[in-house]
Amino acid sequence: MTRPTRPARHTAIATTLFTALALVSGVRAGMADTFAYVGNADSNTISVFKIAGNGEMTPVQTAAFTGIEKPGASTPLAITPDHRVLIAGVRSQPFVAVSFAIDPKTGQLSHIGNGPLADSMANIATDRGGKVLFSASYGGNKVALNPLAANGVVAEPKQVIPTGLNAHAFLPSPDNRFVFATNLGSDQVLRFAFDANAGTLTQNDPPAVKTPEKSGPRHFVFHPNGKFVYLIHELNGDVAAYSYEAKNGAWSEIQRTTALPEGFSGKPWAADIHITPDGRFLYASERTTNTLTAYKVDLSSGKLTTIGSVPTEKQPRGFNIDPTGHYLAAVGELSDGMTVYAIDQSSGALGKLKSYATGKKPNWVEFLTLP
Repeated sequence: MTRPTRPARHTAIATTLFTALALVSGVRAGMADTFAYVGNADSNTISVFKIAGNGEMTPVQTAAFTGIEKPGASTPLAITPDHRVLIAGVRSQPFVAVSFAIDPKTGQLSHIGNGPLADSMANIATDRGGKVLFSASYGGNKVALNPLAANGVVAEPKQVIPTGLNAHAFLPSPDNRFVFATNLGSDQVLRFAFDANAGTLTQNDPPAVKTPEKSGPRHFVFHPNGKFVYLIHELNGDVAAYSYEAKNGAWSEIQRTTALPEGFSGKPWAADIHITPDGRFLYASERTTNTLTAYKVDLSSGKLTTIGSVPTEKQPRGFNIDPTGHYLAAVGELSDGMTVYAIDQSSGALGKLKSYATGKKPNWVEFLTLP
């Protein structure tokens, strides 16, 4: 075997040392950047933060809504699957969706245009192909489908469908074949068949899930493996686990636990629920106690084991988990702030890192990693 010449060996050693130092410091050529987007209802703005590898947040922009004067009850957000556009729902008249282009290098937002929504929508989400926007109206007891133009601006509603009381979340299945709508006031989850090619919904009867009376099903999240669904109930604080049958969109309850911390007394007011990208840990927020509860997920059965609860921002209506699964950011509607937690990768426990100021009445967090 021919040995490399001395200069070549020195170059190889220097390159290896440089690479090692870069990895240790967290700096790497071409390293992807991750951004957090916070919807601020009373400010009619989106706070943009850049998150470092150690969880440190740096404010990079406050993007204002163009053509909007009055604040709404909340500001739901959605990012298109191609990561090109962020859409914000405005819950004051005239009800519109504001579309922003996402700069692929800086993560900053620039206004593209506004499109009409069918009502005051508590929740918005795109389909998996990014062709339509789904939305749910809590006060209007309805869901809607709006086509998305090529530039990401929302077109006129194509379908507006009455539901039971208080439609709250309206999200597609992992394979984009079904869309599910929680009806908080009617204690049910409706199932719709979705034709992605035609961009149309057809309601399936009976409902996918009937929940206990006055439980108030609110938000839900699919497990990354597509085999389980987790549903949080606003009015009794329950967190229910379901097995999911992709073939027909059926939910079958396998467990029911709680988002309420130990020793709770009072009126439950549960809010949001999210799962880590690897599916090992689940988290839920509760507004009466201002807490986040963590659960360990059994990957084979889908069942949950409660890890414990930690205090968080005041009235934690929204939170989310970064794409690496290492950090969780929660916002407080009454504290006008965001707290970042480290997720222990072995136990799932949350460790508080730092808090940051946001706009007024923050209620929604979206993370995005850009190449």
